Amino acid sequence: MTETKETSDELIKTDQADTISDESPSLQEKTNEGTSRDSKKKSRRAKKKFDTNNYTKKVSLYFNILKKIPYVLVGDKIKARKENYENLQKQLNQARIPISHEMYISNAIFYSIAAGIVGAIIGLFLTYTTIVLVGLPEKITNITFSPRFAVLLEFKEIFLAFFITSVFMIGMGGIVYALFMLFPGLQASERKAKIDMQLPYAVTFMYALSKSGMNIIDVFRALANSHDTYGEVSKEVDSIVRDMDYFGHDLRTALSNASEITPSDRFQDLIYNLLTVIDSGGNIPNYFRDKSEQYLVRAEVDQKGFLETLGLLAESYVTAFVAGPLFIIIMGVMMAVMGSGTTTMVYAIIYAVLPVGSLMFVVMISIITPTELGEPKLLPTNQTLDHGIPVIPKDLEQRFDENGELADETEEKVRERGYFEGFIKSKKSLALRNIVKNPLAPMFKNPLTTLVLTIPVALLVTLVPMLMNINSLRNPMLLVDFLDDKLVFALFIIIVPLSIFHEIKARRKRKLENSVPDFLKKLASTNETGMTLRDSIRLMAKSNTDSLSREIRKIWHDIFWGLEINDGLIRFANRLRTQVVTRSLSLITKANESSGDIGEVLMVAARDAASEQGMKRERNMSMMIYIVIIYISFLVFVGVIYVISTTFLSEMAAAGEQMAASGSQTGGFLGSFDLDAYTRLFKHASIIQGLSSGLMAGAMGEGSVMAGLKHSTIMVAIGYTIFTLFI
Repeated sequence: MTETKETSDELIKTDQADTISDESPSLQEKTNEGTSRDSKKKSRRAKKKFDTNNYTKKVSLYFNILKKIPYVLVGDKIKARKENYENLQKQLNQARIPISHEMYISNAIFYSIAAGIVGAIIGLFLTYTTIVLVGLPEKITNITFSPRFAVLLEFKEIFLAFFITSVFMIGMGGIVYALFMLFPGLQASERKAKIDMQLPYAVTFMYALSKSGMNIIDVFRALANSHDTYGEVSKEVDSIVRDMDYFGHDLRTALSNASEITPSDRFQDLIYNLLTVIDSGGNIPNYFRDKSEQYLVRAEVDQKGFLETLGLLAESYVTAFVAGPLFIIIMGVMMAVMGSGTTTMVYAIIYAVLPVGSLMFVVMISIITPTELGEPKLLPTNQTLDHGIPVIPKDLEQRFDENGELADETEEKVRERGYFEGFIKSKKSLALRNIVKNPLAPMFKNPLTTLVLTIPVALLVTLVPMLMNINSLRNPMLLVDFLDDKLVFALFIIIVPLSIFHEIKARRKRKLENSVPDFLKKLASTNETGMTLRDSIRLMAKSNTDSLSREIRKIWHDIFWGLEINDGLIRFANRLRTQVVTRSLSLITKANESSGDIGEVLMVAARDAASEQGMKRERNMSMMIYIVIIYISFLVFVGVIYVISTTFLSEMAAAGEQMAASGSQTGGFLGSFDLDAYTRLFKHASIIQGLSSGLMAGAMGEGSVMAGLKHSTIMVAIGYTIFTLFI
């Protein structure tokens, strides 16, 4: 009976399934139809993308063929004169440009010919515009020759066209070729500056690792793998490792090759002396220690010379672009008022000389300032904890064949891809919630993000009122008066939030960097007592003495929850993203991997960090006096202009009105005196001078134009307030 009942139940279920299957074909067909429609759309997109890629590949292929034509034509001649290009090949090697001098010169010829063709087209266009549309000047149309050469006048348009076209063609082609020839040397010089700047810290890195027991070849390998921390020095050392690994050279030969092609004299000296130490069997850790101290002392000497140069530039700026323009403006205004001159020179000084000259000084300071490495890259960890938005694995992505049809699509693949898509959607939703909870976080991380909001707001503040009153602003002077205040407000809207967030980030960075040497010294002292690095971090996590305490507790939490000590330290460096922290923690983790005895390494890292912080403090203290001088000179500039506006110009305006009322014939003297125009001109001069002087103060004091925005805000506010409230 039981078996009969089970059999009957199975038959009923089968009948129900058949019924459902019979009733659902229409739904199934609709689903299949929708899927087919989506697949066709995707296939058309894929086919279009495939055709675009093929077209791009063909264009790239033809372009590469054209580029090689000069090499085919003149490559043999360049090879035959190899000795003439030895310096170029050396510069290419020093600049790390992976190309032979023959191919490089061929590329220079190709691009210079292309530039010459573009120049010829521009010349023909200008010739057509000059001769046909504008017409030749009278000095050219009325030119005369002797009867013997008078026939040439009939072809003057042709000669002029040939001259203009030749000048543009030869000029643009020659400029491009000259730039190609100069580029390797400039690139090598830039690499030299970066190597010299990073070399003291790289030598400290080598000293610490060799002191911990690592042999010299492994030290070079560790430094070569630390490119994100030591930059160009790592590239130079990587060439040594490459010569040994791929070309089979011994260490001595690899060092000799690296010393011959490096652009840095200091790195060359380091390698030469290292060869001597190796040949004589000397103590390599002691050699690196002495060199580290020597390069740190040399870096301090270089900075003193740099600070003296900055002081000279500051004095030159105050003389040439504060006191000088003030004198010229006063003389120009007086001459214009007296009727013996025009205001053209004054306008040129205020609207051209002041901003352009200040920009030139800022660029000059940026050029001579030691290269800033910026925010370091994230260091890799052994255990990856990625909390970002994931991507669909490549094996689950949709694939299309050459016809644009879906290929290798299975139900399991579709289902797993759906899981990933849902997970990605959830992560994006969570990220959006975090943004809503803390909308200012991106601005604290990158202050330039504020421009996304402030620039549109500034445009609205400026353009909307102007468009609403466009009918009453037909006169240019009325338009200038109307936009004056709004442009200043727009400027404040842009630079005030940017400067605030930049200063918050910079001050937090300075506080953390100033605490790093003490943190490393404490680790070293506890390590000397016999405590492990883990126990030292746990002990320091219990204290709350400085701004770094919170970050130390995060390190301990990572270690407590199962991360390796090195990964916890690297995550700490990746959170702070400063050169000092990244360099110090990279050094400690490398030494910890090779040896558990890292007390000496911790002291070296602490000395390294303290040395850099000391040089930064010395620069800030030395430049503070010049920042004060810039402020004083700006206040003198504004004060003198204020006195002239409220006394001399007011009296001249009153005298002009009295003469006009009495019917006197003033002639040029006070004939067209406009007090409002001069007041507006001086107001613009104060605002432009304040903006320029502030940027100059930031570039000098902290080596950053962004740091000068706070000074610009203060100075522009002072100038605007004086001319708005008191005049």
